Amino acid sequence: MIDRILDFYRKTFGSELLSQPATFSIKDFVQILLIVLIVIYFYMKFIRNTQAEKLVRGILFFVITAWLFSAVLIYFDFKILGQIAQYLLIGISLSMVIVFQPEIRRLLVHLGQTSLVSKNLFIFKNNSKIQKTNVVKEITEAVKYCSRVKRGALMVLQKSEDKSLYNEVGTYINANITTELILTIFFPNTPLHDGAMVIYNDKIIAAGVLLPLTEDPKLSWRYGTRHRAAIGASETSDSACIVVSEETGDISIAIDGILKKY
Repeated sequence: MIDRILDFYRKTFGSELLSQPATFSIKDFVQILLIVLIVIYFYMKFIRNTQAEKLVRGILFFVITAWLFSAVLIYFDFKILGQIAQYLLIGISLSMVIVFQPEIRRLLVHLGQTSLVSKNLFIFKNNSKIQKTNVVKEITEAVKYCSRVKRGALMVLQKSEDKSLYNEVGTYINANITTELILTIFFPNTPLHDGAMVIYNDKIIAAGVLLPLTEDPKLSWRYGTRHRAAIGASETSDSACIVVSEETGDISIAIDGILKKY
């Protein structure tokens, strides 16, 4: 039975490792342990508490069931059904790339950063400490004013530049960050006030940007388009999104798909 199963997976994955005699050493145990730890790390980092978590569990359950089912088919020498199970496993592997495209993109963005440890909300490169402080002060004053007068606002603070956010929809600005400019952009009934503002380094890169909305089914119906867009953008990128509610004036920040009210 074991020979049949190994032969099945050898044909499925084309692996020469399965042609070797079955041995298990401390080195093999260490390798398996490292793989498990890496999988757990990436699960906790990028998938846990997101809408993809249930999908991951479902696919893992389906894959394990398919493997066990294929082993039973091989044992009873059901060649046709075994062949179908073989193609099914390959199809599942390919479909995972499509289904989890946003999560894969988010993973690549994180790996492309200069530092995976940094969790700061504001990251501005090649600037003096004084200039960073001024930029934070300008943004803070604008957010406080919008909250006080209940003016809706949505700002995307990028840790790494992602031009795809504003290349197709949005108005390119590339201006210095000032409280006055932020308040002007979010002034009611102006062309750009309904969209998001994209900030990178010490510049307002674009405004009037349309962000992808989150598809989290657990999100309360009380959250409007701005909040859903903030969560959606933080799910698919390494950005932090600041939202000011037009109805209540509440200030919220979305990071890694999690929205917190301040």
